Amino acid sequence: MKSERHKKAALRRQRHVRRKVSGTPERPRLSIFRSNRHIYAQIIDDVGRVTLVATSTQSKLLRDQVVAGANRKAAETVGEALAKKALDMGIKCVCFDRNRYRYHGRVKSLADAARKAGLAF
Repeated sequence: MKSERHKKAALRRQRHVRRKVSGTPERPRLSIFRSNRHIYAQIIDDVGRVTLVATSTQSKLLRDQVVAGANRKAAETVGEALAKKALDMGIKCVCFDRNRYRYHGRVKSLADAARKAGLAF
């Protein structure tokens, strides 16, 4: 179980990132959440307070493709699927919100896959 100190530090890191990154209708925010078992990504318009596109390793489309939800291959699959959905909705450019996570591993794999699929950061 996480200690109170750990939770406060995670919240501080998250606020640090969110101070600099916000989504607009022209350039929404791509936000990532990473758990021990799965990875989630969503594109958010902060002005309208609306989630435009969302996907995860638990979504019906990706459940069959992903063997384990907590590895880099799964993150790449989620990134590609998110980029395809976003491009279908006409979203081409986003600002990346890594939340409180370092930009490496699963987070980096998801971002690279989304870029490769055509999403501009």
